[in-house]
Amino acid sequence: MSMIFNRKLPIPMEVKEEFPLSASVVKIKEKRDVELKKIFRGEEDKLILIIGPCSADREDAVIDYTCRLAKLQDEVQDKIFIVPRIYTNKPRTTGDGYKGMLHQPDPNKAPDVYEGLIAIRRLHTRAIEETGLVCADEMLYPENYRYLSDLLSYVAIGARSVEDQYHRLTASGIDAPVGMKNPTSGDISVMINSITAAQHKHSFIYRGWDVESSGNEYAHAILRGYVNKHGEPQPNYHYEDLEFLCEQYAEHNLKNPAAIVDCNHSNSGKKYLEQIRIAKEVIHSMNVNSDIRKLVKGLMIESYIEDGNQKVEEGVYGKSITDPCLGWEKTEKLVFELADEL
Repeated sequence: MSMIFNRKLPIPMEVKEEFPLSASVVKIKEKRDVELKKIFRGEEDKLILIIGPCSADREDAVIDYTCRLAKLQDEVQDKIFIVPRIYTNKPRTTGDGYKGMLHQPDPNKAPDVYEGLIAIRRLHTRAIEETGLVCADEMLYPENYRYLSDLLSYVAIGARSVEDQYHRLTASGIDAPVGMKNPTSGDISVMINSITAAQHKHSFIYRGWDVESSGNEYAHAILRGYVNKHGEPQPNYHYEDLEFLCEQYAEHNLKNPAAIVDCNHSNSGKKYLEQIRIAKEVIHSMNVNSDIRKLVKGLMIESYIEDGNQKVEEGVYGKSITDPCLGWEKTEKLVFELADEL
């Protein structure tokens, strides 16, 4: 047969009961969630910074990095709202390579999804407990979202998932901001349709249940660049791109018009150092156009402790084993510069 069924996994409720949240974690999350939603509604003028490793590959380094972010947050809290990017599922273009902590809690060992579920819940819980920040993750598998639904304050839908109906419907039932990336083709209408679907109510099948969603008013755009017909990366963060997105939001009469600009991926051509220039250009566009300033709520930046990336077997602490990231020194300097320019 083409599939081997290794084991029956526990349902999300069972995992949550076995690894419950403390009252302090719940309180931290409630407070930070209120502020984050105010920013998306335009009631608070701070820049959201979703920042962290391309993939969360090891608990110790990710917690170390997130604790550094917490200290940085204290210094820029009047201008910037930091959301650590703790991505525990890694989409792979060809299906090959490290697929994230959910699949492989230890990148040097064989995949173990059961242990992965426990590892990602522990990681996200520790991040809130030890830093007072609330975190983001990518919803690569809609059915797995419920394992972390009480922990996540921001959810991203990737460029290869944004056209999928199941992702859109699940996003409509999430009580947190959900960013919908433009597809790799760059077709903005696909992203707008996805946002529209996520903001509406739906009835659908989810984890074997007949469910109804209330619609997610915080579903919004993420501009991540695209590839042309020759497979070459093309940006979509420039002034004219942001103006066009303003127009699209107005035409479709969507709730809480908002956009996050992803400074890496096709916007940078995966040249991670370009993220510095791109972030500053977006801030400049915001400063010269009030409509763009209202629309752009934040930036996404891939950053870790060490610059660049490595192969798994190299084992350098705090260095990405997937896409290259900005190291901590450059990250800290950039965050202070962005705060000064806002």
